[in-house]
Amino acid sequence: MKHIYSLLFLALLISSCGGDKAKSVEDIIATDNLELIRKKKTELDASAQEISSQLKQLEAKIKVLDPLEKIPLITTFKAKEAVFTHYVELQGSVSTKQNIVIYAEFSGVLSSVYVKEGQRVNKGQILARIDDGGLNQQLAQLKIQTALAKTTFERQERLWKQKIGSEIQYLQAKATYEGQEQAVNQLQNQIAKTVVRAPFTGTIDDVITEQGSVVSPGQSALFRIVNLQDMYIESDVPERYISEVVPGKDVMVDFVVLNKQINAKVRQAGNFINPANRTFKVEVGIDNTDKSIKPNLTAKLKINDYTNDKAILIPQSIISENANGEQYVYTISDKVENKGKAKRVIIETGKTQGDFIEVLSGLENGSEIVNEGARSVKDGQDVKILVQQS
Repeated sequence: MKHIYSLLFLALLISSCGGDKAKSVEDIIATDNLELIRKKKTELDASAQEISSQLKQLEAKIKVLDPLEKIPLITTFKAKEAVFTHYVELQGSVSTKQNIVIYAEFSGVLSSVYVKEGQRVNKGQILARIDDGGLNQQLAQLKIQTALAKTTFERQERLWKQKIGSEIQYLQAKATYEGQEQAVNQLQNQIAKTVVRAPFTGTIDDVITEQGSVVSPGQSALFRIVNLQDMYIESDVPERYISEVVPGKDVMVDFVVLNKQINAKVRQAGNFINPANRTFKVEVGIDNTDKSIKPNLTAKLKINDYTNDKAILIPQSIISENANGEQYVYTISDKVENKGKAKRVIIETGKTQGDFIEVLSGLENGSEIVNEGARSVKDGQDVKILVQQS
């Protein structure tokens, strides 16, 4: 319409000026006479204003006479039932229960280190030895004394069974032997602490203390050992999801820095609400066959907390709200060809996902809903449908 008005404006301007006047403008410009040029410009400005005023009058009359000029132009789409899967989006950190630092249990010099960083070790494998300070020699002597005590006890036992000798001699021999056995066991346990073994099968991530260093029990860290097989992601979940986020729920895991996405499941959901932030913890077990996932790596989680197999989804942008706080959209009724009436429909909405929201009530499958132009129409107003989207 604006294009037509522009053409009409130009036509009227040319007709009002005329061919001769257009020529006279060139003649006037050629004179280089400032007064004549300004006079001609004033005449043309007045003509342009008059034409513009006439165009506005014509446009106003067209709107009065043509009913189509008053009908809002809109686009629509049909509501369709679809599977709606909602996700809780969280952030978590990769952990493993088999990621520990091994400390010395005996005081002495770290005499031997048998492993290096990156080496895979089996459970019980010897990693290092600490100098025992002569405990093995003491153990050898103690074993000799124990053997003698055992022989003495056995002889006293035979005599006692034959009613030879006193009971006190038998009991003393027995106590001496048992005491020696306990002393041997105690010394063996001490010597065992000089041998550092792998508590589980894994990989030596770090050799913290070098061979030849003096170590102390409970203070000197020797190795870090990690098992990358049994990995999981730990995350804090807001308490409002406690009934939806349960073991077995599907999870989409995105490791952004690795550009890697995997599917997993909730392995464990906590039963304790942290009063500080009103959250509970969940564990998501992950497969790490290629060992690319490392402890403390950050991951984005999308946990499926809700699914509706027959949901109606609409854009959030077309929803309005009345004075009572009710949400509504416009549907099309009394449709004839590409014309119809806008009908206000009160709806109840559910969960959102991106730019779309779930409609719980108010709309039926197949309802034709106003999309573009939804903010400019009124209830019961005639509308013209430009495009019906699929």
